[in-house]
Amino acid sequence: MELMHLMSKLKMEHLPGSLDALCEQVARRDLDYRSFLQEALATEWAGRHQKGLESRLRRARLPWIKTLEQFDFGFQPAIDRKVTRELAGLAFVERAENVILLGPSGVGKTHLAIALGVKATEAGHRALFLTLEALMTRLKRATQENRLEKQLQELTYPKVLIIDEIGYLPLNRQEASLFFRLVARRYERASMILTSNKGFVDWGEIFADQVVATAILDRLLHHATTLNIKGESFRLKEKRKAGLVTEPANPPEPEGDQ
Repeated sequence: MELMHLMSKLKMEHLPGSLDALCEQVARRDLDYRSFLQEALATEWAGRHQKGLESRLRRARLPWIKTLEQFDFGFQPAIDRKVTRELAGLAFVERAENVILLGPSGVGKTHLAIALGVKATEAGHRALFLTLEALMTRLKRATQENRLEKQLQELTYPKVLIIDEIGYLPLNRQEASLFFRLVARRYERASMILTSNKGFVDWGEIFADQVVATAILDRLLHHATTLNIKGESFRLKEKRKAGLVTEPANPPEPEGDQ
């Protein structure tokens, strides 16, 4: 059977285009047949892995690609690098645990959330990124169209669900109830990564009901790692570097007893 036809029958999509170059490399290195076969299969696997990764990244709907290597830990020294390295190992995904990133706007919460999502897709896991507003739009529309159960089921499929910007807009009671149903559905089944500019004591205001907020936090925090990021905004830093923001010549004296 002709070689290209045989590779087609075996559904090898990536090896045919690299075969000539691979043969030249193998000849130069004087490899034996077993090593050549290993190189050929590795080439096919690498192509399949890359294609799968690109597909998972598209389905994850990340707003941009950010990695942990790109994160400026020197600018945010309050972040525990050891904890971050442990999270990058993705044991929390295997254990269906959650990650909650708290801190003011611009300190890198979304960057870290996306970076962990990228790590998950590289490891072969399915991920999905949604802002809280986009999530609520999905769930409310599903409720109106009488397909909420199906939508909730679809949102349990990703091994990692990233919900960004909790706390920027308050929810009404219906929205809080929908969010609780999602959290309860994923509880101890799959991981969530959440970012919020509000501390947990303020979540009663976010969800318009202290009882619902407590029930949500009870499930989220049962198996969770929380990073509380304190520091200056990265965006403010960049504006200052560009000369768009300047420090006041005479900063005001702090209030208090003299």
